[in-house]
Amino acid sequence: MANYYNKDLYKILNLQFDASLEEIKTSYRKLVRLYHPDISNSIENTEKFKEIQEAYEILSDKEKRQKYDILHGYYRQKIKRDFEQKEKKNKYDTFIKSAQKKAKKDESFSHSINEAIDNLFYGKKTSKKQQPTAINGDDINIDLNITCFEALNGTNRKVNIIHTQPCPNCEGRKFINGTTCKMCNASGEISSQKKINVKIPKGVTTGSKVRIKKEGNKGLNGGKDGDLYLIISVEKNPYIEFDGLNILINLPVTPFEAALGADITIPAYDGKINIKIPSMTSSGQKLKLTGQGIENKSKSKRGDIIVTTIIKFPDKLSEKEIELYNQLKDTASYDIRKDFNNAK
Repeated sequence: MANYYNKDLYKILNLQFDASLEEIKTSYRKLVRLYHPDISNSIENTEKFKEIQEAYEILSDKEKRQKYDILHGYYRQKIKRDFEQKEKKNKYDTFIKSAQKKAKKDESFSHSINEAIDNLFYGKKTSKKQQPTAINGDDINIDLNITCFEALNGTNRKVNIIHTQPCPNCEGRKFINGTTCKMCNASGEISSQKKINVKIPKGVTTGSKVRIKKEGNKGLNGGKDGDLYLIISVEKNPYIEFDGLNILINLPVTPFEAALGADITIPAYDGKINIKIPSMTSSGQKLKLTGQGIENKSKSKRGDIIVTTIIKFPDKLSEKEIELYNQLKDTASYDIRKDFNNAK
């Protein structure tokens, strides 16, 4: 129904803006007989009949018609016409008070009615004009994907923001003096695009919100600007994941590192740290680094890093490596499957 307020309903019913209710009904009945689907069911006539029905529904209803007339500028024309028909000042005063009283019942139209009356009879804005209500700008939410390493160490990102606000030309009403607002094309709002650099703090996890103050939609009439919220989503990584404040790392190690031990650098909340893989480490063995996980300063808590070793071979062995593995096989003195074979 709302989009029919954008159309010329009087034109659809072949009427003038000051038509009486009886004239509206008479014209409606004539048009129904011409375009009723029982008479002609063409697509054009069906759409025309629908328009006639919608136009009549609005113009035959006193409140809906008044709303439509205000939006299209007909209301003040009717005020002027009625005023010219009244010769005595007391009738004029009664009419003005009545119009203002009705306007106060509906805040969304009171400003439009009062402004129309003031401009019509006084040619200027009155000193007692009601101050516009301050409206706070809406917050803007943007989903942002980051890597595990960016979540651990923090990062800087450039984000694209689309701001929307009521059209300054028509103040969001879509029409000016009964004509479509050209600035917003009758949408009632305008959009603008902006790119900004934002800092993502380290230690964020999926679902974290990063707030950038006053980068949301602008407030109106002195209202506060909204904020920008970045909703963080950490991309899945086969080697790193988070469990609360704990950092879980699946660490690939070579067979010789597992056998002989090794010093390996791993990512951590404070940058990078070195850990010692002990000799004779098995695949799946866990190493815990207490207090090296993510820090929650507000709660004075800090998680751990839990490393799970995964013995991994390269995709392809060189001839020399194959030769050395054969030598190892020939010199091996242990039976790695002894317990397995003796199990009952």
